[in-house]
Amino acid sequence: MALGSPLRHPTHLLHQIDAASRWIFPCATLIFGLFVLGMPFGIPGQAALRPVYAMGCVYFWSLYRPASLPAPLAALCGLLLDLLGLSPFGVWAALLLLLQWATLLLRRKLAPARFLLVWAAFTVMAVVISSLAWAADCALTLTWLPTSPLMFEWLLSAGLYPTLTALLIRAHRAPAAVELA
Repeated sequence: MALGSPLRHPTHLLHQIDAASRWIFPCATLIFGLFVLGMPFGIPGQAALRPVYAMGCVYFWSLYRPASLPAPLAALCGLLLDLLGLSPFGVWAALLLLLQWATLLLRRKLAPARFLLVWAAFTVMAVVISSLAWAADCALTLTWLPTSPLMFEWLLSAGLYPTLTALLIRAHRAPAAVELA
């Protein structure tokens, strides 16, 4: 057995596994949530929850722990969202990357800001991203789609972000905290 072998020091191996799981947590919560919201529970408006959840997670993790949600993983989650929903393949991948890019640009101002400003910034970004998704769907289907689902998604984004943030903050500060690994 080599001197530096992880089998010789099981606490070192456990520490590495713990640290890796904390880094994987943001992407895992996003993917797991998309799968759960993709299950047929029969909840009215359930399909509108998927993009709202994805936008909220990408925004939150890009703002508070950007290294844990790299762009390829955000794009992969967007492709998963496309597969679970009815949007054309690649639309949400591009939109989540756009959201992540915009969040990273504003990160220095938003991360230390009060929650109301962070919430308002998310709401504006969610309205823009949802509108771009709606416009892409209209352009790709060559029809003018109704705007009521779009407005419902805007309201869901604004209304559910505080609850989603409360859950993600608890995870960010507790079991998934990288600095505690």
